[in-house]
Amino acid sequence: MTEKEHTVQHYLQLANRGGRGKFKIYIGMSAGVGKTYRMLQEAHAMLRNGVNIQIGYIETHGRVETHALLDGLPAIPRRQVFYKGKRLEEMDLSAILLLSPDWVVVDELAHTNIPGSKNEKRWQDVVDLLNAGINVISAVNIQHIESINAEVKHITGIEVKERIPDSVLHMADEVVNIDLTADELITRLKEGKIYDQSKVETALRNFFQADKILQLRELALKEVTTQVERKVETEVPRSQQMRHENFLACISSNDEVARKVIRKTARLAAYYHADWYVLYVQTPRESVDKIPLAAQRHLINNLKLATELGAEVIQEQHTNISAAIINIALEKRITTVCIGKPHISLFRIILRTNLFNQLLKTLSSNDIDLIILS
Repeated sequence: MTEKEHTVQHYLQLANRGGRGKFKIYIGMSAGVGKTYRMLQEAHAMLRNGVNIQIGYIETHGRVETHALLDGLPAIPRRQVFYKGKRLEEMDLSAILLLSPDWVVVDELAHTNIPGSKNEKRWQDVVDLLNAGINVISAVNIQHIESINAEVKHITGIEVKERIPDSVLHMADEVVNIDLTADELITRLKEGKIYDQSKVETALRNFFQADKILQLRELALKEVTTQVERKVETEVPRSQQMRHENFLACISSNDEVARKVIRKTARLAAYYHADWYVLYVQTPRESVDKIPLAAQRHLINNLKLATELGAEVIQEQHTNISAAIINIALEKRITTVCIGKPHISLFRIILRTNLFNQLLKTLSSNDIDLIILS
């Protein structure tokens, strides 16, 4: 383990101790969505309600509307630091710890501190505050999260150097997404509400393009969704949790039926925003040397269609189709199994078999629905 990795692990272990302060993070897809503005609005509301809240560090980037919200909010003076002949300002961690407000607002969570500071990163300063029992409100852009750094680089062409470990987000008691459409964000940029007018044209040619913003927005929404799901799993009794749907489409080498099952299951999964799988069980009588070439081609095309529609394809070799379905359903935590409607004579045979009865009983006992698609 490197020294840096050890430091990160050390701070995260400290943050898991009991008695620490509450931690709230505002997250956004890019600069200019309104994270700092929202934090200051919240600070005013808390102040009006008699809460002891202080501004530990805020970066308004010269945005007039945001800067105006600083009026009336108590702020802890920044620490003056000389570095390479320049006078710079940093958040004064020692002063905040000494004053010990109930709540403190700390902007720019991914910021790298000036060399010589107690901590290398601001998120580590935040951990110190939390461990001292001080509640913290902070903010970060999606591109600063470690695990999706490569995706952000692929989208924007820029590698973001200042990053926070994903575990910092996991520490948060609340993660709130500040969301705008791409058009709304670009309009704010053109109106000079994000950068100075001299920088607008360059920004529009580079980072602030609708397709890039849309993809970053998707990343931000997914990240917050993940945080909410984690919070539900840990804080809401399982008996009260909404069920996360997972669909399993079971297909055979019958081309027409398989296509219908795949397409209908895809629509169901899209409606429920669910993960879904396509299962093809190859029995001995459908081995490569026994199935016609045309049927093989149709099967390959159907599995390709399923992948294109967003499914994870699973191919199993098994002598017992019902047993294979049960195994996969339990392994993937399936909530709904979808099969094609057999013709009537086959239906009578299936219903009389112990294998199908076993499938029904197992699905029922595990609260798995069965849909027979027409």
